[in-house]
Parts: sequence; structure tokens; C-alpha cells
Amino acid sequence: MVRFVGNPILRPIKEHVWESRYVFNSAMVMLGGRFHFFYRAMGDDMVSRIGYASSKDGYHVDERLPYPVFEPENYYETKGCEDPRLTIIGDQCIMTYTAYDGDIFQIGISRIPIDFILKKKWEWGERIYPFPKQKNKNAVLFPNLFNGKYVMFHRLEPDICIANSDNLRDWENSKKVMSPRPGYWDCVKVGAAGPPIELDIGWLLVYHGVDKDRIYRLGAALFSKDKPHELLYRSEEPILEPNEEYEIFGLVPNVVFSCGSVLVNDNLICSYGGADTVVGIATFKLNEILNN
Repeated sequence: MVRFVGNPILRPIKEHVWESRYVFNSAMVMLGGRFHFFYRAMGDDMVSRIGYASSKDGYHVDERLPYPVFEPENYYETKGCEDPRLTIIGDQCIMTYTAYDGDIFQIGISRIPIDFILKKKWEWGERIYPFPKQKNKNAVLFPNLFNGKYVMFHRLEPDICIANSDNLRDWENSKKVMSPRPGYWDCVKVGAAGPPIELDIGWLLVYHGVDKDRIYRLGAALFSKDKPHELLYRSEEPILEPNEEYEIFGLVPNVVFSCGSVLVNDNLICSYGGADTVVGIATFKLNEILNN
């Protein structure tokens, strides 16, 4: 694992009231030959909104918009839209996020055509809340359909669960697929990071694990290619843990938290939030992750 020497790649901008205090937990996708970041931002009102930046190489940000591209619009989201994850299916980019009303964190889903992202035309589709008023977070969609159905990993604390749907609204067959491990670095709770990435040997899932000291680390898991509910492999040790100053000190100390990665050849470029305050990048060799 190599942290980018230019970390953090995204910091708060004091002149922008909506992102003046914290920017973190960024989704990451590649479209049109560029890396696109959709990041969580908070200003003085402490309401989470989603900002946008992009990069030619995935490391050096050369475009960043001065306004949010997605923000609360109804009572499910009065306190914010948090932790976006983006999955490309066909010509659509489907975003899962956490809607927070000040009381309950629940899953939200919306979508936008890929072409709209490339044109910076921020016209999102209907907002769907598949598990209304149920505490549920860390939802990620697979980029493939299975038997014509969408498949989602989501977190019913403390476990990662799987469910499927015909329409993104009604989800069924929810069941646990991965749990915390007593005595390990992920002993308290686990949650999906970015969407699963398809490999020849299965689906790679980067996930976060939390221990009794509330330290957030990242690990890797591998699920069956044809049966995504079957866990094949799980890293014994974390692949990334708080070590740098920007990961240790911030709004929430001792946190590395990812919402997306992009696979380029055999390199996994991972975007992550440091201490709920900034955004960093780390790069992993696939063979190093799978041999961990």
C-alpha cells in the first residue's frame, strides 16, 4: 500500500459556506477518461451535502465545483446526505447514500445519466428510501444484475447484509453475509466501503472494520462470482489504518473510511476520508491485498 505523497487531495474551503469545515468520504468512479469524486462536505451548519471534483490521473485534482451537486430536499434528509457510493449500470450512475433526519440514518438511492455527469448537468432522479425509518447504512450496489435483479450489500449493525430487488425500491431476501470477528481489528462492526469490484476470481469488497477503541480501518473480502452472498476470503490484517496526522486528528479521530475505489490494471486506487475531515488516496497492488 502506498499513500499518495500529496495527501490530502481535498480539504475544506473556508470561503465556501457549505464545505468550510470538513470534506471527506468520497465516492470515486472513472468516466470519460477521468476520475470523478463525489465527496461529503460540511459547513458551519453541520449539514452534509455532496460536492464534486475530478482528476485526470486520480491523484491531482484539477477541477472542483464551488457548489454542492446533491443536497437535502425533504424531511428524510433534514440533517444531511452522507457518504455517497456510485455504481455504473448501463448508461446510468446509481448513487446510494445515507439520509439523516437528525434521528435516524437510513439508505437513500438516486440516479443520474452518465452523460449528465460529463456535462455537469446535475438533474438527479427520484429519491428512494428502501428501508424507511430503519437504521441502515453503508449501502453499495453491484455493477451487474443477477438473474435480472439488483443486488445490494448494506449494513444492519453490526453486520454486512445482502438483498436483491427488481426496481431499487422493494428489497427482499435480506440476510447476513459478514460479521465482526471477536479479538480482531474488526471486532465491533463492519460495513461495505465502495461498490464490489469484479475480478476473474470473484467480487472484491473493500470494507471498514471498527474495534472497541472506535478505530476505523480498511480490510478486503472476496465473494463468489456467481453467488455474491458466499464469502470466500477475508483479510487477516487491515490493508489501511490510521497512521498519518490527517487520519488521526480531526472531527472523528483515528478514522480511515472509504466510499469508493477504481481498479486500473492491477492497481486499486482507493479514495478515503481521514478523521472525517479530509480526503486522501492510497494505491494497492491486487496481489498484495489478496495475499494479506
